[in-house]
Amino acid sequence: MYLNVLRYLARRVVFALAAFLFFIVAIFTLPRLIPGNPVDVLVSRLVMQAQANPELIHAVHRKFMEEFGVGLPLWKQFTRFVAQLLRGDLGTSISMYPRKVSEILALFLPWTVALLIPAILVSWAVGNFLGVLIAWRRGTVLDRVITPILLTINRIPFYWFAMVMLFIFAVYLRFFPIGDTYRWGLSPGLNWNFVVNYLHHYALPFLTLVVISTGGWAIGMRSMTIYELGSDYILFADLLGLPQRRLLAYAFRSACLPQVTELGLNFGLMLGGSLLLELVFNYRGMGSITFQALSTLDYPLIQGIFIVLAAAVIAVNLVVDIVYGLVDPRIKVT
Repeated sequence: MYLNVLRYLARRVVFALAAFLFFIVAIFTLPRLIPGNPVDVLVSRLVMQAQANPELIHAVHRKFMEEFGVGLPLWKQFTRFVAQLLRGDLGTSISMYPRKVSEILALFLPWTVALLIPAILVSWAVGNFLGVLIAWRRGTVLDRVITPILLTINRIPFYWFAMVMLFIFAVYLRFFPIGDTYRWGLSPGLNWNFVVNYLHHYALPFLTLVVISTGGWAIGMRSMTIYELGSDYILFADLLGLPQRRLLAYAFRSACLPQVTELGLNFGLMLGGSLLLELVFNYRGMGSITFQALSTLDYPLIQGIFIVLAAAVIAVNLVVDIVYGLVDPRIKVT
């Protein structure tokens, strides 16, 4: 039995590693398909900001070309990239030279995690509750009113809904700040003034992400609960005279299992949506730094960002896959 479990875990880990290697190649290749040269972009910005000696500009250009290896053949750039990655070095940012990519990510990643993880958990819980509720009351006024609303919300793009929420609650009603992560002049820290101000800025992006994500969870849970309520074991238990709440609890436990799998699959979608949402709200997270990296063709920063994001998505799916295999008694480890 333990040997089968180890084989099951080994297969999942090997698959996750293979997926990560594929992402490594894609992350290296795709930015270099964008026309342009990041060193040229940086040097042109330096020229615009300060009228320097042309000889000095050429010297700076040569130094950056050599340091970042932009002019090397792709296979040499890739070997340098892999060698750095194996040492745990994500490189130095070109647009924010000489700051390390790892230092930049350490500044921006926690803000995205603080927004994304609670929003995923809350939307998953609220969506499942709504799905069970409208499935239990299917065919009633509640079902006919809420279901179309949830279907509509599920089809709305994150960035569009974020702009609507921003206009209504920040610009028109002025319940929340228009943007940013906290008031200008405050220093992040575990003190009352900062926490209250941060939560005031945090509330609108958080609510936007929760609302737009709840629709999909609720619709999926509604469908699965209706299917389970029509299953033979529920009908048999009903004939035995079991209470309706007990029947609903049985149906919920079975219908919730596919939602666990969807939790991993939808993590990547919600992550992408949160990055766009951060741009709309000017939230200090991975979205803003990703936009800057792409606009300046900062190869090391782009690579570092998407390596972290890909690793997070793969790790979450791996954990969900393992947990699903443990909690679902119908799955046999062979």
